[in-house]
Amino acid sequence: MIGYVTLGTNDLARAARFYDALAEAIGAKRIFEVETSIVWATPGGTALDITMPFDGNPATVGNGVMVALQCRDSAQVDAVYNLAMSMGASSEGAPGPRPGIDGFYAGYFRDPDGNKLNAFVMG
Repeated sequence: MIGYVTLGTNDLARAARFYDALAEAIGAKRIFEVETSIVWATPGGTALDITMPFDGNPATVGNGVMVALQCRDSAQVDAVYNLAMSMGASSEGAPGPRPGIDGFYAGYFRDPDGNKLNAFVMG
């Protein structure tokens, strides 16, 4: 259903370093890049676009907005979360099983711009 997700940044170079590392950890690659935007995707999967706002105003964080990065297993969730922490992310909830959803394992964090993400696996 979802083709891609776009998150804003005020520092594209910093965002590129952060998301290049996360993309590598989950097997995604850059598929598109222009002066103000970079897009990563997994083969046959959805894409993530990090962009400078088109209107020229500062990027801000959407309250209640979150991007979930699908992982293959709990070890990869842990690795992605720990990588994000090592690159300046802030924790929104350490990796672990989440109550109420059988088999759901996730770690939550905010990127250096404050955008909320999680790394997760179901089952």
